[in-house]
Amino acid sequence: MTKPYTLNELLIIAIAKEIHDHENIVLGVGIPMTSGALAKALYAPNATLMMESGIIDFEPTVPLNHIADCLSCRGFSFATDLFSAFTMTYRGFVDVCFLGVAQVDKYGNLNTTVIGDYDRPELRLPGSGGAADFISYSKKTVLTMRGGEFVEKLSYMTSPGYLDGGDSRDRSGHFPQGTGPTKLISTKGVFEFDPLTKEMFLAQVHPGVDISEIRKKIPWDLKISSNLTETARPTDEEIDFVRRFAPTESLGKNLANQLVIANRAGRAARAKT
Repeated sequence: MTKPYTLNELLIIAIAKEIHDHENIVLGVGIPMTSGALAKALYAPNATLMMESGIIDFEPTVPLNHIADCLSCRGFSFATDLFSAFTMTYRGFVDVCFLGVAQVDKYGNLNTTVIGDYDRPELRLPGSGGAADFISYSKKTVLTMRGGEFVEKLSYMTSPGYLDGGDSRDRSGHFPQGTGPTKLISTKGVFEFDPLTKEMFLAQVHPGVDISEIRKKIPWDLKISSNLTETARPTDEEIDFVRRFAPTESLGKNLANQLVIANRAGRAARAKT
């Protein structure tokens, strides 16, 4: 039994396991960078971590303040510019990118621009940055969700997932064939996309999380994998690394909303006996 951990820590660790040796990875500041540092330290020492600012093959030592924060790195192979970093993506050199979700629909289309009407929004969000480019041209995109929401219809489409589902992304002619989001990892579980319909379905549930909790946050009839599994519990080594590297990310921005898995799992186990 591992030490108690939060759902936020499990999210970071699950994301890190999507990074493999010898892959070229584009990371953003925050949770993806913490996951990249963890992967580089424990799973994928030969992965090449990149920032969209053009800092290539670096090893983060502490959480970065911004996408060009080379002072937080233990060296890097070379530094180029934003234009070159983007053209590397267009030319097919980026294996995996990670994008945070504000709004997402069943086909993996993303909104990070506004909530509500564009001209009179309820909330103005940061916008695309490199997100639209990276999800369009990276070989694989992993979506991450800590505080976003699932919606039937986006307030604004910032970044294209599988458009209307099916083969509509490939038929559009705007993207390399076979690209698009592969997973969405949230604090509740891991979602994947049906190979034919491209509709999102639940593939893994995190320990101590009930499927009914997940369903009530999703406005469509969520499909559940016939081979639904439970996310592997993190090891003490993984938990310790995350807490040492980024203690604030480990706890999340609102500690009161972080559920301690060990306690929940214990209550669930007692309820069954």
